[in-house]
Amino acid sequence: MDKEMLNIGGTCQYLTCDSYDFLPFRCESCHGRFCQDHRTEAGHKCAHAGEWAAKRLQQQANRTASPSSGSKPTVLTASQCSHPQCKTLIDTLNAVGVACSTCNRKYCLKHRIPEDHDCKNIIPLGARQSVRGPSQADRARTALGKLKLWGKEKQAAVLPKPKPSTAASRAVALNQLKRTAKGDEKVPPEKRLYLHVEAEANTTTSKLPKGAFWYNKIWSVGRLLDDAARGLQVQNVNNRGGGEEERLRIFHVEGGRLLGFGEKAEDVLGQGNTIVLLRGVGPVSAAA
Repeated sequence: MDKEMLNIGGTCQYLTCDSYDFLPFRCESCHGRFCQDHRTEAGHKCAHAGEWAAKRLQQQANRTASPSSGSKPTVLTASQCSHPQCKTLIDTLNAVGVACSTCNRKYCLKHRIPEDHDCKNIIPLGARQSVRGPSQADRARTALGKLKLWGKEKQAAVLPKPKPSTAASRAVALNQLKRTAKGDEKVPPEKRLYLHVEAEANTTTSKLPKGAFWYNKIWSVGRLLDDAARGLQVQNVNNRGGGEEERLRIFHVEGGRLLGFGEKAEDVLGQGNTIVLLRGVGPVSAAA
């Protein structure tokens, strides 16, 4: 017989039988391989006859005694959905329980979604119940309100006035800014936009609280923000996605508003203006 064919199947292990079977039968009691004629325990006079049947009976008895069987769920064998108005028993064969990783509770399929069990207003299991300080959003709204007030005061100070000394003082201040400002030397002098940049302390953490910098006036506000964050060493995760709580925004003090990422710097900012970096104030349309 071909050697490759011998790798398929096997010879019957009954003592008086030497027939070759391509699909031999396996005895679950003695684990031997037999042909069709000797496949039963009685047919090959199994030395361990009845062992497999006894094991099956024992396994069935253990499953019957186990609480995880298909018996009717009770308070002793199942748990209840954590939703206060739901009495569904979960963790049974008929109703699976779904764990919420935010509030550390288990719910039925109907209440498994965070919005369906009001997850945001539930104190997570294991969390300490303490008096919470203002959230990131609350601090951002407070900071934005102060900056808008500051912007109104700044607007009143820079409005054109008939006194010639006002324009002269602004020119002197701009010259001082140019002498102390830092920026990319590759930006041509005629395209430089000189700005005062600050990081709002209540919403951001920076190694440098403020500074004087120049930027390319043809840049978008988004690119200017990235460069400003590097200059003040403020963590910037805007390009990594995520929600508004971690996103940086630019507040234009003289304009009294947040700037959109797609706006052009030279269209919304003037020489010597002040911008402030804030975190978590929300989109421009919502915070305006």
